Amino acid sequence: MARLKDFYVSDVAPAMMKKFGYKSVMQIPKLDKVVINVGAGEAKDNAKVIDAIMNDVAAITGQRPIVCRAKKSVANFKLREGMPIGVKVTLRGEKMYEFVDKLFNVAFPRVRDFRGISADSFDGRGNYSTGIKEQLIFPEIEYDKIDKVRGMDINFITTANTDEEGRELLSLLGAPFIK
Repeated sequence: MARLKDFYVSDVAPAMMKKFGYKSVMQIPKLDKVVINVGAGEAKDNAKVIDAIMNDVAAITGQRPIVCRAKKSVANFKLREGMPIGVKVTLRGEKMYEFVDKLFNVAFPRVRDFRGISADSFDGRGNYSTGIKEQLIFPEIEYDKIDKVRGMDINFITTANTDEEGRELLSLLGAPFIK
């Protein structure tokens, strides 16, 4: 599934160079990494929740996630330091492009009443964040085998300097932004 990376080199890079007037190909922004994060507040009561989330995220991304643990104790949440509170996975290289291709072309179109993703979720430095309400939109997840519908946060970290460059990069890679 190297077609998105090849597409970047053949189509995205020349289009970005022409639009923003870069003098060198090294100035062209790239997708650096994609971070997928699933928070699990109910994991403090039931340890098996983390295993279920890890299996789902591993099936979706093709890479084993790591467990995120609480850094501080919070009495109001009945949370102690070191308790598992979520999982995350950082994708780079080929697996990253494979996941981005699957997300934009397979998963997002499966969302009911999908009109596109918001173009306002940039951080000022060209990085983009979005959320998904349920993991069922990915074809690897079987509806009968999940214990609970969970969402996830997806962060696209780019080498772009401005939001405009980051938006152009992601839209050329196939991000379905709302028109």
